[in-house]
Amino acid sequence: MQASATAATSAGKDIAGHEFLAFKLGTEEYGIDILKVQEIRGYETPTRIANAPEYIKGVINLRGIIIPVIDMRIKFNLGSPTYDQFTVVIILNIGGRVIGMVVDSVSDVTTLAPEQVKPAPDMGNSFDARYMIGLGTIEERMLILVDIDKLMSSTEMGLVDSLTA
Repeated sequence: MQASATAATSAGKDIAGHEFLAFKLGTEEYGIDILKVQEIRGYETPTRIANAPEYIKGVINLRGIIIPVIDMRIKFNLGSPTYDQFTVVIILNIGGRVIGMVVDSVSDVTTLAPEQVKPAPDMGNSFDARYMIGLGTIEERMLILVDIDKLMSSTEMGLVDSLTA
């Protein structure tokens, strides 16, 4: 138990003062490092690519650059996605690669102090916390902080070559 508390404390220090873009997927709110965000765009239907995994919606043309678009609701198994006026594509720059990430909505950018970052709970094998930095608490809100570099460079995503630390 001591090791996880130490890991949480160091995670809190590592992201102290970092700004996070908060977004919604279903009823949950997530946060990613704002420095990975290139821009936020309204949702446009991507061009489907044959034999791509279901969570890869297709590609879009972003000012002459063809980028893959990932639907995070499908990726995280959060039910059938709906696309409405709030649905946005967060354009990320991960390891020099540009990727679009579809989310239900974007709420704000927030700065988290070390004491606002809690460790991800140990839920055994029922939940994969590899891509979580921790949980950010802002008054009554709780942000699930996602390590977007690790997620997008994972072998299961296959989008970005492994990042070197």
